[in-house]
Order: sequence, then structure tokens, then C-alpha cells
Amino acid sequence: MPPPCGRVRADWGLSPPSAGGPGSGRAGSPASEEEAGSEVLSHCSSASEGGSPAEEPAGSEAAGEQAQEEEAEDRLKEHMDNLLDKSAKTRLAALQSLRLAFSSRTLSEFLLARRLTLTDSLEKCLKKGKGEEQALAGTVLTLLCLQMGSGPEGEEVFRSMKPLLVSILTDSMASPGARQSDLVSCLSCLESVFSPPSTSEGGSAPSQHGPLHCSALQSWSLLLTICPHTHIKSILDNGWLRLPPLLTSSSVALRILAGETIALVFELAQDMEEDLCHQDTSILCAQLKVLATESNKYRAKTDRRKQRSIFRDILHFIESGEYQDDTIRFGLECMYLDSWACQRTYQAFKEVLGSGICHHLQNNELLREIFGLGPPLVLDAATLKASKVSRLEKHLYNSAAFKARTKARSRVRDKRADVL
Repeated sequence: MPPPCGRVRADWGLSPPSAGGPGSGRAGSPASEEEAGSEVLSHCSSASEGGSPAEEPAGSEAAGEQAQEEEAEDRLKEHMDNLLDKSAKTRLAALQSLRLAFSSRTLSEFLLARRLTLTDSLEKCLKKGKGEEQALAGTVLTLLCLQMGSGPEGEEVFRSMKPLLVSILTDSMASPGARQSDLVSCLSCLESVFSPPSTSEGGSAPSQHGPLHCSALQSWSLLLTICPHTHIKSILDNGWLRLPPLLTSSSVALRILAGETIALVFELAQDMEEDLCHQDTSILCAQLKVLATESNKYRAKTDRRKQRSIFRDILHFIESGEYQDDTIRFGLECMYLDSWACQRTYQAFKEVLGSGICHHLQNNELLREIFGLGPPLVLDAATLKASKVSRLEKHLYNSAAFKARTKARSRVRDKRADVL
């Protein structure tokens, strides 16, 4: 399991909702705790329609909560049983439900007792299923490892499934969706996916199976953040040169990922006090500058805006060594991502957990260990009630932030303003 992310700092206190900082467009702060995963939680438990808790005895309330918990567990058991159903449609529905449940709740104890049975069922889905079923099974397996925490059980699940996952990843005849979901192999295996021989030999950037190449590059850069220095040294010597050709890809997502990975490589060199000098470094900076100012009309407006914003940050970091912090808020806490390595780690978990990222940052011990957040906070009911912001207060705060942001942007966008 990855070690704590040393550059992430945590803080907590009562504060209004974040309006987004300079880097919010890059990291994408998650939605509010109340809204995140509400649809998912409805899959696993149903609220009773009786009287209010205040009108019922304490024992009755506890019994009601226990009944709801048992009902949620029964539904999970049913979904696990359905993984072995003969109908592919039934298996797909079960995988979807498990994915939603695992991403929105912490179920460590429940899953620890059933990990072997669930692993066997997922293995059958990976072996016998088609592309969509394999991809979902790979995602559920990832979430299962995340739920296991940093103990030996998670390592056991991963090691038992690794040969099968690698075989799917390296099988060119397998579904691109399935290969994209199972990117848990070693660096060299991932490199062969996003950097085929034609690219390393000076050919054009890969365009076929764009999402697959993106996932491979994302996984490769994530593994790079926890690699031993000896392997990073070899990457700094010449391995990173496979990345610049990807900047010419027709996929905006792959171009952005390649740029962020290049920035990560420069950051690792900086941390190791290594010189990342190469005769083409100046050419690389010129290429990044073009991407940071590109205005070609044949690209979508949103793609151009996103690309320019991110490549400005990448170019600024490579030229000055300064990273623009991102602030992530969840519940009463917030954490600051102040490096490309930490940003890559956060994005990886966000992509797997989706809207459940807030819940897991608050309660998942493995995630809190990785980001250096300490044990989960234990708050009493009075503190939680005092910390909640009413809908009216949220609306007023967001309206004020929107007006201020609009005024600031209008001054920049006004075509009548003098251009110096």
C-alpha cells in the first residue's frame, strides 16, 4: 500500500463552502457531504417511515438502526450471490450495486469476513464475462482492496488476482474497456500500453483506444509516486522521453495527462536533487507554451479552455518550481494538495470513488493514512449540528461568490478595455 503522502496537510474547523481556489479547475473539489452518494446509499438501506426519533424510546431507535443495518447487509449478500447467476444482465446489475455501495460506505468488517468468497466470484466475472462485465469487476475489485485497508488481507487479494489482471491488460484481443479497468500491473507493462514502439521511435502519438492509453498513463504516473529512488533514477535518465510525443495526441485528455506526468517527473527530479537536463528541454518548454496559449478553432471551446489553464500551471512549475495549491474540503476538515504527486494520488482515488470520496476521506482509515490525516474524527451531535450550514446560507454565500467571480472575469473579458 502507498505510504503517507508527505506533502498533504490537513486542517479542520467551521468554514463556509469553498468557492474554488486557483487550482480548483485541476483537482475538481468534490460536492457537499450531504449531496454526495445519496443515490448510492438508497441502494443499501431504506429509512423507516415511523415517528421522529425524539418521540420514540432510545431502545426503539437503536433497534430501528440495527434493523436497517441488517437489511443493508442482506442486500449486499444478495448482490454477492447474484455474481454467480447465469444471466449476464443479473451479474451486471449486481456489480453496479456493489460498486455504488463500496464507493459510498466503509464496509471493512463486513467485507473482511467475506473477501475470499467475493474474490472468487469476481474472478469468475473476469474470466467468463465480456468487456463491460470485466471492466465493472475490475472496478469492484479495486474498491474491495481499498476497503480492506493497509493490512495483509488487501495485499492477499491483490496478489491472488494480479496474474489474471495482467493477462487481461496485455491481451490485445481483450475488450478495451476491460483492459482499461484492470491497470494494476507493473510500470513496464503499463509503459507498453501508452507508449508503443511507434511512439518511442519517433512515430505519431497513439490515437486508437484513447481512454485505454489515458488509464495506462494515469496508473503509470501513480505508481511512479511510490517507486524506489533507484527506479526513479532510471526514469529521470531517459524513461521520461517517451512522454513528450504524447503531447501531440489528438485526445485532449491524453495531452493533459502527458503534461501533468511530465510535471510530476520534473518534481521527482527536484525532490531527489537530480538534474533533468536534456538537449530537448528547451524544445519541450516551447511545446508546452504553445499548448498553454492554443486557440485553434477546430478544438472544442471547453477543451481549449481546460488545456490552456492546466498547461499554464505545468509551464509555470517547470520554469519556476512552484506548484499552485489545491484545497479539498470534506465535512469539518480540509486538506491542501501542494505537489503533483499528491494531486495525482487524490485524482486516482476520486476517479474510483466518485461522489463517495468525501465519505471515505472522513472515515476510511487507509485513505486517511495515505494522506496523513490521522485517525477519523469523533464528533458529538452538538458539534455536528453547529457545523451544518443552512441551505439559505449556502445559497447566499454561493450567490455572492458567483457575483464577485463574474465581476472579476468581466473586467478581463471586456473587449473595450485597452490592450497594452
